[in-house]
Amino acid sequence: MRLLPSSCHPGARQMAIDSLLLDQRAPAFRLYSWQHPTLSLGFHQRCIEPHWQALAAAGVIDLVRRPSGGRAVLHAGELTYALVWPDPPLSRQETYGSACAWLVNCFAGLGLPLQAGRQAASPQPSSCFATSTAADLGHASGVKRVGSAQLWRRGCLLQHGSILLEPPADLWKLVFGGPPPQLPVLPVDRTELELRLIQAAQAELPAAAAGNRTIPLSSEEWEQIAATEASYGLALAGPSSLASPEATMERTTWAKARPSG
Repeated sequence: MRLLPSSCHPGARQMAIDSLLLDQRAPAFRLYSWQHPTLSLGFHQRCIEPHWQALAAAGVIDLVRRPSGGRAVLHAGELTYALVWPDPPLSRQETYGSACAWLVNCFAGLGLPLQAGRQAASPQPSSCFATSTAADLGHASGVKRVGSAQLWRRGCLLQHGSILLEPPADLWKLVFGGPPPQLPVLPVDRTELELRLIQAAQAELPAAAAGNRTIPLSSEEWEQIAATEASYGLALAGPSSLASPEATMERTTWAKARPSG
């Protein structure tokens, strides 16, 4: 499995990197953060809150559309992971279980056990963290810690996940109209948590079975990323620019993708 060094880039660039890795159809994993507070929308998400565009226009947040499914995720006070897994099991629930086992074991080692959510998927909430389905991981109290979403393309899986650490209360209220999840305090700092997460991913992800190698992005790959990243940003010209995922993604991607989450 290819491991990429942790990075901090603008949201559109992060999405372009993940899409490139998926197109390469080779096992890959990376953990990253976002250069500016960013709201990422699921590929099929039609429920766009009007004030999100105003917050983006004011420079409070960036707006991007993920290639994966699911609902809106606020990337601030969290870590994001991306997993590329060629030829995973076709059962969505089985795939989520296998792709998230490393997270369960990592948090269990911290004394903070996680379990899959039990709520049914609902079309109503605009926030990923408003519900907890079998795609998600939460604490025994029901508070959701990790939200995940998928994109399947020609038999290859891209799984995105957002791991909440300390979501900023003021910004969360601006974006979602209420307080963030009241999470148990982590017993380690961010640096130590990142190290443990990477170690768990290297040891336990199904895509790591053939071994792991740290391979940074090449100059040629950066050129490809630069050529596509603009398609993941959301324009602020008017409501119609946010209403349709097709308006912000390449048609070739739209035709071949099967996002879920």
